[in-house]
Amino acid sequence: MSDETTTIVHPLTALAEDIQARLPGVVLGTQLEKDQMTLTVGRDTILEMLTFLRDDPALEFKMLVDLFGVDYPDRAERFDVVYNLLSLSKNRRIRLKVAATETTPVPTAVGVFNCANWFEREVWDMYGVYFDGHPDLRRILTDYGFDGHPQRKDFPLTGYVELRYDEERKRVAYEPVKLTQDFRKFDFESPWEAMTDVQLPGDEKAMRPVRGYKELKKSAT
Repeated sequence: MSDETTTIVHPLTALAEDIQARLPGVVLGTQLEKDQMTLTVGRDTILEMLTFLRDDPALEFKMLVDLFGVDYPDRAERFDVVYNLLSLSKNRRIRLKVAATETTPVPTAVGVFNCANWFEREVWDMYGVYFDGHPDLRRILTDYGFDGHPQRKDFPLTGYVELRYDEERKRVAYEPVKLTQDFRKFDFESPWEAMTDVQLPGDEKAMRPVRGYKELKKSAT
């Protein structure tokens, strides 16, 4: 009897290895998690990778389902631009990821997938990632005079300016937000305010914390 065991390779792992073999040096890293394969690609090769995945007969990832940004403020390259691709003919999905900063443009994918147009405008609007070569890179969700990029994790919840209609000037006016720390309330009496080690009255049906759980002290009657 043979002692050799058969190693089962996940189909998406085999797919990633095949892509790496046929495009050497383009894939910077791979990650398989929850049946989702993510390939990390450099900014200078993202268009090559997108075109290859779209046009190769064995792959046919012809649909760009989504393109979005993620913010990691503690990283040197704080943003990720993420591309979700779908192959209807092969019934497979794959994800690409490109790192960027606000000063390192990412080549626009509009020439490969026309639907990237509005996706990239949204990433620019929300995160401030610039897409080089985009035909019409302007805000799409916020007002044209909006200050900042609201999905950055260091963007204040109150924003930088407030908008109101000025009756005297008969026009819309922008004014700096004047919200001092004195008006912020931290009572720590709600599960939303870091009370993670106790179970509050009325919340008995909720799941108890995995660590640090302790019973509330009952008042003497």
